[in-house]
Amino acid sequence: MIPIGDKIFLLTNKKPLAVWFLIGINIALFLWEIKLEINGELTTFFNSWGLVPERLSTAFGSAIGGNPAALLIVFWSSLSIFSAMFLHASYSQIIGNLIFLWVFGNTLEKIIGSGRFLLFYLFCGFLTGIVQIIAEPNLAIPLIGANGAVVSVLGAYVYKFPKVKIDSILPLIILYIPVEIPAFFYCFWWFVQQLSYGIGALNVPGGVNPFGTGYVAHGMGLLIGVVWMVVMKL
Repeated sequence: MIPIGDKIFLLTNKKPLAVWFLIGINIALFLWEIKLEINGELTTFFNSWGLVPERLSTAFGSAIGGNPAALLIVFWSSLSIFSAMFLHASYSQIIGNLIFLWVFGNTLEKIIGSGRFLLFYLFCGFLTGIVQIIAEPNLAIPLIGANGAVVSVLGAYVYKFPKVKIDSILPLIILYIPVEIPAFFYCFWWFVQQLSYGIGALNVPGGVNPFGTGYVAHGMGLLIGVVWMVVMKL
């Protein structure tokens, strides 16, 4: 099931500038990843800029244990939570994330404003990264992708418009059937489609995003999006 638009018509001339910016920077960085893959430098890049829970949790433990130098490592490692949400490990992952960001983020941004939407996106991506670290503190394989931030956008949208019909395409081999699906259905479908995100994976010796990881963080991301809307009274 592929979402392509919604049935909401807003009387506004606002442009989804934040969504355009996020889509643009994600595409630009993915093209850079392809170049690094060709040069055999992608593994080092992901290890440097991806979220490695073990690295941050170990440094945090050392800082608590009284090692002041570890605080610097904690700070720099925390930045990887932000950088990781702009990287992707496969064509299917980036395409899926950006489609969801466009369909659900477009309307949401027009309602809450570009600045607030960008803050919301980064905040939710950071929180889902923290949840991932807490859930798997010993994971030494890089985690990358905008999944956590995007599912928070989905959660916020569904909270606001649970029954809005989403124009979708149902691919059946060589046929593409147009259908209308209630927005809340995509809360379930989001997790199903994660199973396909290994398709078109970039060649990364050692791997990234181990199969089955991220579901706890994504579930929390959905909830974080809802809580944000409640707290902000939107």
